[in-house]
Amino acid sequence: RRTSAQDGAPGPAGLARVTVEELDNPLTPALAAGAGVSAVVGSITDAALIGTVLGVNAVMSGVQRVGADRALRRLVDLSAVRVRLRRPDEAETEAKATADQLVPGDVIMLTAGDAVPTVARHLAAKGLEVDESSLTGESQLVTKTARPSMAGSVADRTSMLYEGTVIAAGEATAVVVATGERTEIGRATRLAGERRPGGVETRLQSLTTVTLPVALVAGAGLLLSDLLRGHSLAQALGPAVSLAVAAVPEGLPFVATAAELATARRMSQRGALVRNPATIEALGRIDVLCFDKTGTLTMGRLRLRLVSDGESTSPTKDLSPQRRIVVAAALRASPEQAGRKMPHPTDQAIIRAARDLEMKDFEGLGSWKRMAELPFEPGRGYHAVLGRTPDGQLLSVKGAPEIVLDRCGEWSRGDQVIPFDEKAREKVEQEVDRLARLGYRVLAVGERKASGRRDLTESRIDRLCLLGLVCIADPVRPTAAEAVGRLRKAGVDIVMITGDHPTTAEAIAAELNLLNGKIMTGADLDALPEEKLGEALAGVSVFARVSPNQKARVVQALREAGRVVAVTGDGANDAPAIRLADVGIALGERATPAARETADVVVTDDRIETITDAIADCRAMWRSTRDALAVLLGGNIGEIAFTVLTGLVSGSSPLNVRQLLLVNLLTDMLPAVALAARPPSGVSREELLQEGPDRSLGTALTRDIAVRACATAGAAVSAWTLARMSGTREQADTTGLVALVGTQLAQTIAAGGRDPLVLASGLASLAALGIIVQVPVLSHFFGSRPLLPHGWLIALGCAGGFALGAVLVTRLPGGAIVAYVPGAAQVARLVEELKDDLADGLRKSLKDGLPAGLARALPV
Repeated sequence: RRTSAQDGAPGPAGLARVTVEELDNPLTPALAAGAGVSAVVGSITDAALIGTVLGVNAVMSGVQRVGADRALRRLVDLSAVRVRLRRPDEAETEAKATADQLVPGDVIMLTAGDAVPTVARHLAAKGLEVDESSLTGESQLVTKTARPSMAGSVADRTSMLYEGTVIAAGEATAVVVATGERTEIGRATRLAGERRPGGVETRLQSLTTVTLPVALVAGAGLLLSDLLRGHSLAQALGPAVSLAVAAVPEGLPFVATAAELATARRMSQRGALVRNPATIEALGRIDVLCFDKTGTLTMGRLRLRLVSDGESTSPTKDLSPQRRIVVAAALRASPEQAGRKMPHPTDQAIIRAARDLEMKDFEGLGSWKRMAELPFEPGRGYHAVLGRTPDGQLLSVKGAPEIVLDRCGEWSRGDQVIPFDEKAREKVEQEVDRLARLGYRVLAVGERKASGRRDLTESRIDRLCLLGLVCIADPVRPTAAEAVGRLRKAGVDIVMITGDHPTTAEAIAAELNLLNGKIMTGADLDALPEEKLGEALAGVSVFARVSPNQKARVVQALREAGRVVAVTGDGANDAPAIRLADVGIALGERATPAARETADVVVTDDRIETITDAIADCRAMWRSTRDALAVLLGGNIGEIAFTVLTGLVSGSSPLNVRQLLLVNLLTDMLPAVALAARPPSGVSREELLQEGPDRSLGTALTRDIAVRACATAGAAVSAWTLARMSGTREQADTTGLVALVGTQLAQTIAAGGRDPLVLASGLASLAALGIIVQVPVLSHFFGSRPLLPHGWLIALGCAGGFALGAVLVTRLPGGAIVAYVPGAAQVARLVEELKDDLADGLRKSLKDGLPAGLARALPV
């Protein structure tokens, strides 16, 4: 059996493969090395604990990716194109086949409304017109014939059919000549190339330059301290390596992943399917959004927009009685409906407009009955219908102006009829040209009284009275202008890129208030060298007559200029730019398979405002993760400070690797994840659109990290010191451990407000800590000792006191304290100075290595 070129395509990746891919991040080598050292020195359990932390994070991320890919595959399968097929070796019988079952040499039959499943050459064509807007961006229908065509441009190859296009009218029999990667869509997908790393991957790479040096310096400090005290290298190496490994914030990738997964679930409920959650972070940072015109900013369906008397126009919703006559005549000159769908989009537009206007075909005549007709054919250029009225027979014609005007002898001007001479024709042709340059498909409408003959031939189509012109176009989506305005207010520049004519693009841009006085065409782009392209693109918001290559070049230039770019589209011609962008968005259920497969986000409900809501959800993620990052990073810095400080004072580390991993598990896993995953409450969608890395992760976050690090370390050191005065060294270490965990949990619960998940996770972690400390077997396993009541009182008292202080400093305005507490003004000034000093020191020492969004948000 012959097989399709697509049969060998790789299937979706399994959970095991995706999980391994999720382990490919900069923290994995450091933690794996630590696990290896722990195993070498004999601590197999410590190595297993480190491996468990890595494994859980990778599996959770892999589950989401696999689920999203399966949902997308289901969406693609539901929209698979099916076609009638005939193969010579199968007894000339017809069968139904999908695109992936076709091979070169198959003969397919297509009629109006069918989607073309692959590339084919005509064997026969009858009245064939094709909608190629998904491939070329042109909204006008293309007439196809079986005559060979040697044109170089896809749009001019009249003898070919291309995958992703739609038969608008007529019938075709064609032979398949290319499938899979050999089609235009396949070449477009290859042109897209590989996507550059982004999202969490890029941020983890930059995070390595912060976390690993801090952890290594802390470990080196303990190592040097132990060596100076006379410990052997083997004795000093264990605690130092343990601290260096445990101080790495293992929970940070998991917190980021959990926040992205929660955001992806919320987006899916709004109609935006996220293929890769890592792109959520990038979607929240975009500052340029490139829209395709046809089917994205516009509805992708032809509608009657204007009616003209030959000199001036009126919108369809505001027609005078004379111009209603023009629409009624165009309705009569359309195919008979008889309960069936009109195959030609222009006929659909006329019939829909008449229905909206509550118009019947006999309007102004009393009654009307269809007697005969000449259907539209590309070679004929018009549709003519002969009807009977109470005053006799009436011939109604609508069609291409250059054809119909030749057959007109009179012109209806309001209440009078004048000769249609050369001067009159020149006026009408000027109006036709003006409307065509605005992007309208213009049809001329004419009528005349006819004799009693019931037959209708082309020879009778003459001596018509021109009634006027009907102007059909693909209208702007009703919500597009509002969505564009909202995005601009959120700091996102809007760029329209289309393959349509510049005048059409200009008209649409003007309706959306996108014009800034400059339109660039594909020819203009080709004339620009690469070194001048970025400068030339500044300030241009409309690109017209561009090819897929040129569209991809625009996106690449914007990215090289430092912009974070998202590209939306639904056609095969959008695929290269979609894949090349930081975030690719396929819009609507009508999106071609090429657009869906290359996109990061698939909007399933065909609403442009869903994109705006998706951006708001992604920017809300920054608001949700701000407190989680402050608790996590501040907590880790506090742990390092407590461990190093008490280790230098006492001569040995108060916490071993198991205890440090326990701290991270209790504070980073459930509580911090709950903070990051919670949806923002008490804010509007407009407020969420204003969020982002600069606002959410700016100076406020830097100060929060510094204050919480001081609070965590201060509580643990105070509790350890007090417990050391009244108990054994083991009990003091355990008291410090409880204070360390308790302070972070208290700050987490305070940051979560009334969120039940945050409260439950915080209390659950505190309960788990109590069980681990008080149950002797567990306590000894982790290197701790059960505490007496006064030990708990010291630990929880210090944790509560320092956590309350951190909340007052980071959350409440200074006036709230100063106004009611005597002497608080002096204390507030001291606290603010301390905050500023800590923030400045932290910012200067970490700025170069912080994640991209955080580093950019920190002022110098």
